[in-house]
Amino acid sequence: MSTTTVAFYLLAAFTTASALGVALTNNIVYSAFALMGALLGAAGIFVLLGADFVGVVQLLVYVGGILVLSLFAIMLTHRIADVHVSNRSVGRGAGVVLVGLVLIALIRVAVRATWVTAEVAAPTPTTYGVGNAFLTDFVLPFEVASLVLLVALIGAVMVSRKELRG
Repeated sequence: MSTTTVAFYLLAAFTTASALGVALTNNIVYSAFALMGALLGAAGIFVLLGADFVGVVQLLVYVGGILVLSLFAIMLTHRIADVHVSNRSVGRGAGVVLVGLVLIALIRVAVRATWVTAEVAAPTPTTYGVGNAFLTDFVLPFEVASLVLLVALIGAVMVSRKELRG
């Protein structure tokens, strides 16, 4: 077994354990930290598979931005630890059945698939290709997406600002 395969399985196990921690932890702060582990594991898998740009974006946007924002929101929310859910078992049976059905479907697809094995090429950096595509072929969708994000940011500021009563 190669070093890359061992690293992949270790990252996959770490990501899966962290995802289970997100789903099964009762404390929201511990759940957020477990989410950080799951996102870091996914970024590591992206980098390991040669998608360095996607891995770095995963790290910067999700771990560096969204998760930190979520942690600030959790920590600044007044008495969030005092919230108690009265009935945690609602929907648990349906959830187990749904997870079982999805697991059976995934196993059936994995068993029936024709897996093509080929010689693995050396990973090459993808950052130049993504940047070049953003500034040449996909410049219009890139700019439209930036305008949509700008409008969303302005809308969020307008919704959250306090009205001055005169």
